[in-house]
Amino acid sequence: MAIRVFAVDHPDLPPYEMPDRFRHEVAYFMTPADEAGVPHLGEGEYWIRLDDARRALESGVIEIVSPLSSERPTEVEISDEQSDWLEWMVAHGVQHIRLE
Repeated sequence: MAIRVFAVDHPDLPPYEMPDRFRHEVAYFMTPADEAGVPHLGEGEYWIRLDDARRALESGVIEIVSPLSSERPTEVEISDEQSDWLEWMVAHGVQHIRLE
């Protein structure tokens, strides 16, 4: 089952479809809510800083911190689906999304 990614900051943009597992994967890309510049977010909404999206797209990896050891983050290669979604985000300047 697919979910739709809506660009809250670009409501005229058609939603982008991602696999249902993206509901969990989006956490790897989101900017923490307590960082400067992140607005108040509603339920099912996420902020992905455009610079971070560009960096992940260019490098092809994301850094994941294990809950067991925050001292040793691991780099994980992004999938083709994630890469395509990041391209959509960057191409349209999207930072604020909502999943449905």
